[in-house]
Order: sequence, then C-alpha cells, then structure tokens
Amino acid sequence: MARSNGGIIGKSNQASFGKCTQTVKTSTATITTQPGTRVVQTAIIAGGGGSGKDFSGGGGGGGLRNIEISTSGSSPIVATVGGGGAGSTSPTSQGTSGVNSTVLYGGITYSASGGGGGGSGDCAPTQAGAPGGSGGGRRAGPNNAASGTGNAGGFDLPEGNPGSTPSTTSLGPGGGGGAGAAGAATGSTPGGDIGRAGGAGLDISPSFSPGIPNCGVYAGGGGGAGSPSAGAGGTGGGGAGRANPSPGSGTAGTTNTGGGAGGSTPGQNGAAGGPGIVIVKELSKASGVWSMQSQFSAQSQGTWPRFLESYSVNYLVVAGGGGGASGGGGAGGYRASGYGPSPLQAPALTVTEGDYTITVGSGGAGSGQGNDSTFSTITSAGGGKGTGGGNSGAAGGSGGGSLNRPYGQTSGYAGNTPPVSPPQGNPSGPVSPLNPGGDHASGGGGAGGASPANTSNSGGAGGAGVPNTINACGTPFSVTAFAGGGGAAGPGGAGAGGSGGGGAGGPSGATNGTANTGGGGGGNWFSGSQGSGGDGVVIIRAPSSSTLSVSPGTNATATHPGGDKIATFTVSGTLTVS
Repeated sequence: MARSNGGIIGKSNQASFGKCTQTVKTSTATITTQPGTRVVQTAIIAGGGGSGKDFSGGGGGGGLRNIEISTSGSSPIVATVGGGGAGSTSPTSQGTSGVNSTVLYGGITYSASGGGGGGSGDCAPTQAGAPGGSGGGRRAGPNNAASGTGNAGGFDLPEGNPGSTPSTTSLGPGGGGGAGAAGAATGSTPGGDIGRAGGAGLDISPSFSPGIPNCGVYAGGGGGAGSPSAGAGGTGGGGAGRANPSPGSGTAGTTNTGGGAGGSTPGQNGAAGGPGIVIVKELSKASGVWSMQSQFSAQSQGTWPRFLESYSVNYLVVAGGGGGASGGGGAGGYRASGYGPSPLQAPALTVTEGDYTITVGSGGAGSGQGNDSTFSTITSAGGGKGTGGGNSGAAGGSGGGSLNRPYGQTSGYAGNTPPVSPPQGNPSGPVSPLNPGGDHASGGGGAGGASPANTSNSGGAGGAGVPNTINACGTPFSVTAFAGGGGAAGPGGAGAGGSGGGGAGGPSGATNGTANTGGGGGGNWFSGSQGSGGDGVVIIRAPSSSTLSVSPGTNATATHPGGDKIATFTVSGTLTVS
C-alpha cells in the first residue's frame, strides 16, 4: 500500500510555521492562528483565590498550565480568562475560589483550576483553606485546620501546590500555595501568630517571547495575616497579608497574574484574588525524521519553518504631551536609542521579522493627561496635565506645571513616572506659597530638564526638550527636537514653551504643543483657551538589509543616503519588518 509519508514508518510529524506570533489575552476572546501554524505553546492561568475574613489565610494562586497544543492554520482558539475570587465578608465562609481559565480548540477544552479561597473565622469548617489550582491558606487558630490542597485538576504535571501546612509551633494564618511552591510552613520567626508567606509563582518566560506581562511570573499565593507581622505575597502577583494591630484587608492579588489575595486582620473582610491570563505563542518547529515528499508538501503549503532574520534597530518613542491649564502641560515621555543626547540613549532593540503594533499617543486636551506611545517592549508615558481651573496637575512622562492654589502642589509634579532608565522626563518646577507671594504657576517639565521654579506673577517657562536626528536625511518628517514642556500663565504675563514643541502660555489664550513632538500645551490665566498637548511620534531606524513597511498610509518609510531604512509613525498603526 502506498504511504503518504514516503514509506517512513512511525509517528506522523507536524511542521509548524507560526512565525513565533505571540498573543496575550487578559479577558475572554478568540485568537485566529497564522496560516502556517500547526503547534502552539499555551499558558493558561486561572483566577487567584480570595482571602478569608477575620485573621485569615491567604488565597491560593490560580492553576497554571504551560502546554503545547496541536492546531491547524487559520483556525479559532477560544480563550476564556477566569476572574479572581472575592474576599470573604462573613466569618462563617471561606474566601471565594478563583474561576477556571480555559482554552477551547477543536472541541477539546484545556483548563486550569481557580485558586482556593483562604480560611475564615472561628468555626472549624471555615478555618480550613479551600482546595484549588493552588490551595488557600488556613485561618489562625489552635485547632490546626488544614490549608487547601493544590492541583485540583489532577494533572500529571501539577498546576499548583498546597497552602501552608499546619504546625504546632506556628499558629498564625497560612499562606496560599503558588504555582512554583507551597505556602510557607512557618512565619518569618517560628511560633506565635506570625503570618506565613504565600507560595512562589512560576516563571514561564523561557517558553515565550520577551515582553510578556509581569516579567513572565504568575500564580503566586497570597500571604497570611499575622501579629505582629504578616506573610509576604508569593512572587507572581500574590498579595501580602495584613499585620495586626493595623486593621484592614490584605492586598488583593495582582490583576491578570492569577495571584492569591493576602489575609485580613481580626474582624476585617478578605481581599480579592487577581484575574488570570492566557498567552498563546504560535511555534515554528519541525522535529523528527522527514521524508522528501513530506518536506516538499510542507514547503508547498507554507508550513515548513524557515529562519526568521533578526535586526538591531534604533528607535524614538515619544508620548503625547499633557494639556495646559494655568500651569503648563508636561512633555510626553521620551525614550530613544542610538540618537539624541547620549545620557538618554538606551541600547538598541533586537527584533525579528514580523508585524509590530505601534501606538502613537495623542496629546491631552486642556487640563488633560497625555497618552502613552508604544513600540515592542518600549512604552513612553503621557505627559502630566497642568494645574488650574480648580483641577490639580499630575505626574507623567514629564510632570505637569503647578499653581499655588489649594488644589495645586507647590513642590511641582514628578516626571519619569513610571520610572525607567534612562529617565523619560523631568519634574515641573516648584512655586511659592499663595500668601503672601501672590499667584505663581510653573511650566511643565521637559525631556531635557525640569521647568524652572517660579516666584513671580508671570507664568514660568516650560522645561527644555531634546534634539534627536534619527529621522534626518532621507525622510519627509522634518522635526528634529522633541518633548518640550508647556509654558505657564499668570496675572503678570506668560512663560515660553520649552524647545522641542512646548506650547507657550498666554494670559487670555495659550498655544498648543507642536504636533508629533510630544510637547506640552501652554497654560492660560482663567480666560481664553488652554493649550492642548502635541501628539507623540514613533520612529524606527533599521539596517539596510531590512525592509520596513507601514500602515496606514498616513505613516511613511524612507531610505537614508547611507542605506538605513526609516519608518515614521505619526498615527497608530502596524510596522512590518522583513
């Protein structure tokens, strides 16, 4: 009988060419595979367990399964993300267990079990932790009630671990189990009512591409409450327990990690577990022994893997500037490699062939926060909004300008928020107190420096932006300075915008930040328009051996005279590297 594999006897091999496409789902959704995909690596993390009430145990981490699934090309995979369990509000009930997360493909459901709820109250049945993907921790008490067991799904490769084991020397609340370890057996010091730590989560980053959320560590257990000290949450999103005598609930499990919640102090309600997450990576692989006929067939169908080229690329990612009020808007966060001031240059990124989603953050309207810009693993934060009109300012990529009114902050607002290295921005300058110094407003911070302190009735200037020539010579986009802060306004006059697109202040009407510079908007003095922040920009510069294409057509590509390829995004879109 003729054999379709060319006469080789043995198992049928599968070639998969998924281009290492990776999809992260934090809520229920359908993923459609690439045409050449035949195998996917899938992480399924369930919701973490809620903690109990009244000197309670921590919730267990959600079950974690990291498995390969055989698929077909251009086929739907339905990912269902389980929610975290609620904290208990009654001493006679345990914390609610987390909800299962599932992946459905070809009529087969692959599931991970929700984390077990933590033990509650003085009644023996509810003092025990509940079973789950990882088990919930027991409540404090002399009866040594058990913590919940893990691996509720009974999988050969366990999805989790039990909560803290009972101990005759440690009567404090137990920590929930984590995907990587059981809850701690004893407190930070043996004996008494010391809370026990949640079990560590599991690091799955080696199975996936860089940039997955939470550094790839998931499903940590919640720490138990304690006196005088509580248990720490397990790595991977586990919430810390609360320590007596500071009354309150423990820390909730981190969102989309499947972390269990931390335990609460006596008489206090429990906290919620963290919702789960599903991550799917479409693999490129062809293992085993192949006949020439099978190889030819896979090549013809486009499912035979090929080597994906990688390139070292430089980038400029600038977020939208903050809107001005009376204080100037802060500049959008500025992050760059290869070009611009050397102290602000980060290393180049290595990217492989494929599609990359580009987000260009819009500038904030008057008194509004700027919006983030992103490329691959790089995110620049929107500029902070200025203070005025009864509204406080805000921190951001660079901080929004302040005003010495009760709703303002005389010390100015922070930049480089959230913090990155090199820093993406600077703070706004301080202003004098309202009495007896009069009305003082400061400009927004810029990427090149903080805005100056202001002690006069004229508005302060915006912080300086920075030059960057990543797009010079060979691209129609001519801007070469970015992320200046917006100038402020006051009863005695207005401040200039910072170099790099910052809008000037105006007593009866301000100037907007320059488009696609991330400049902050200028401030007004309670009349006329407030300045909007300038939209951000994303620019990628790759070696001559690469090919860059962009969509939509509003964005542009160009070739530098030296051969480098340049892609400029003035609106959000998709970059294709080949």
